[in-house]
Amino acid sequence: MADSHRISVHRALGGGAAADILLWKKWSGGVVLLVASTILWFLFEIAGYNLLSFVCNVLLLLVVILFFWAKSASLLNRPLPPLPDLEFPEESILKVADGMRVWVNRTLSVAREISVGGNLKLFLQVALGLWVISYVGSFFNFLTLVYIGVVLSLSLPMLYDKYQDQIDDKLIVAHKFFQAQYKTLDDNILRKIPLPVKKEKKTQ
Repeated sequence: MADSHRISVHRALGGGAAADILLWKKWSGGVVLLVASTILWFLFEIAGYNLLSFVCNVLLLLVVILFFWAKSASLLNRPLPPLPDLEFPEESILKVADGMRVWVNRTLSVAREISVGGNLKLFLQVALGLWVISYVGSFFNFLTLVYIGVVLSLSLPMLYDKYQDQIDDKLIVAHKFFQAQYKTLDDNILRKIPLPVKKEKKTQ
């Protein structure tokens, strides 16, 4: 019976190739992503390699290899480098732009709800979230945070998919606890804070 209430993590992640990688259904993709992110983190964070120098050196090496490959191919009657069409399809650009538009509109909606609507609950949620991000960011730099995000994205979805029932039970208990704490805070403090009352314009 418990399986009927389980959430399809694969479907929640989009159900595509990215979901297969995050849930380790495609081991090769997960291993490549983890190894590549670890190497990049080590180069830039531990070895102190400069990002701009690294990108330029990689591109220079690639250009040199392709140039000499093409020259040797023409001299030795060998096939040219198998390069795909180097262009972004219009559909992909429009899809990314549409996704960014949704996030921007959502951010603007939250900002309007806080500044104009005076939503105190939403204000506290945003302020607490930004404070937590700022506090965690004080211990790590941006690159380390990105690497931690990659590692967590390759571990948390898989663990939740495997132990969903046990995790859901703990989350329900935690949700009830925080709800009770917020209700106490709301009754004792928040409701006592005077909020500006919107005055409606009288129409003659």
